[in-house]
Amino acid sequence: MTVTKLARALRIKPGAVDLSSYPTDATPAIKGGREQGERELAELGEELLDLQSKLFALGKSGDRRRLLLVLQGMDTSGKGGVLVHTVGLLDPQGLRITSFKAPTEEEREHDFLWRIEKVVPSAGYVGVFDRSHYEDVLIGRVRELASPEEIERRYDAINAFEQRLVEDGTVILKCMLHISPEEQLKRLQSRLDNPTKYWKYNAGDLDERQLWADYTEAYQIALERTHTEHAPWYVIPSDKKWYRNLAVAELLLETLEAMDLDWPGPGFDIEAEKKRIASDTITSKAVAKELKRRRMESGA
Repeated sequence: MTVTKLARALRIKPGAVDLSSYPTDATPAIKGGREQGERELAELGEELLDLQSKLFALGKSGDRRRLLLVLQGMDTSGKGGVLVHTVGLLDPQGLRITSFKAPTEEEREHDFLWRIEKVVPSAGYVGVFDRSHYEDVLIGRVRELASPEEIERRYDAINAFEQRLVEDGTVILKCMLHISPEEQLKRLQSRLDNPTKYWKYNAGDLDERQLWADYTEAYQIALERTHTEHAPWYVIPSDKKWYRNLAVAELLLETLEAMDLDWPGPGFDIEAEKKRIASDTITSKAVAKELKRRRMESGA
């Protein structure tokens, strides 16, 4: 895959990760401001849809490939916004979105990856994880929901899991939506100032804010331990919503383009089918005549 200027700017560097060196309000590799960015995002829709349609058609024809977009980030970083403004450009027919909440009792009885493996996208689909298996090494680490030994095991388990997905035809795009605590506070305040956003407000988010340093450390370790050639991480500056949405869309487009997709060939004899169509005699008039004959025979 050719590494573009945008991918190169957003892809994390191998080795120790220091999120303070990744500005949250920058707009790397993309020129212009909000108005231009929103216009460019809308213009990407046609290209994204064309490539997604080819992927879906190939999946119906036996091609094993599929694409998995993983979205991680602190509360208010914009996972929902990306789903609406970026993923919303895709055809729902070939899309599978899964939002992971706290595990259920049944899920807690299994390995942490059990519920993830159940919803891996099928061939031909674009799957999106709104939060993901990474919750189990993020909140799991910060809130001590598992032992340190288990958390360590999970990093290796995630790498092995993603390697299996790739070997089975999955292309993985992992995006960490990087927001500053100052911007998060503004967004929480805006939810209290707007009655149409009350439903978005969660008082628990303020409690989680007090653990910002702990979460930052957990993210740095997770990014460092699970950044691989087959499933690299991209850190998306997310203080500017328009940039966040456009950057994820551009990465999606570049990833689909790199898959070298094309419409599948026919699994039938084209000329024979054309002859069948040319000789077809089914018309509305013919159907009506046949139904009339059947009624008369039945005495109805």
